[in-house]
Amino acid sequence: MPTPAGYSRTQIRLHWNVAALIIFQLIFGEEIGSAFDAMLESGVASYDLAAITHILAGVGVLLFAVWRLALRFGRGVPAAPTGESAVQALLAKATHGILYVLMLAVPAVGLFAWFGGSEEAGDLHSLAKPAFIILVALHVLGALYHQFILKDGLLLRMKRAAD
Repeated sequence: MPTPAGYSRTQIRLHWNVAALIIFQLIFGEEIGSAFDAMLESGVASYDLAAITHILAGVGVLLFAVWRLALRFGRGVPAAPTGESAVQALLAKATHGILYVLMLAVPAVGLFAWFGGSEEAGDLHSLAKPAFIILVALHVLGALYHQFILKDGLLLRMKRAAD
């Protein structure tokens, strides 16, 4: 797999678009819960603004995550920072890996819950919120650690395109 000097413009835009959609979902995503409960009781889905925006944002996360993975495997990603400890490298890989799994699985489970009328899938889908909060916090803390403690310029890779 190639090792580019930095991320492409597309990779950077996808990163920030997915970040915005996930933050949107974390802030406003609870609104679909009552619509989901009502749908389970009545058997009729209510496509109000909250439900539509939640579904569309979730589909956006899913599609952008697939696109990001395709770019990641096709174009590659920059090398990890030099001098990183084994623990730091493991934590970074684990955080990124689990974030990708969640970006794929959570929208898929949510779609199955909504369109399949599955309460169990809905319960599983709702468990993702605290997981996302923890992983996003770790991701942001890691970026800030690199920026302000290590001062290694790592954060610039998500601001300036290499192409």
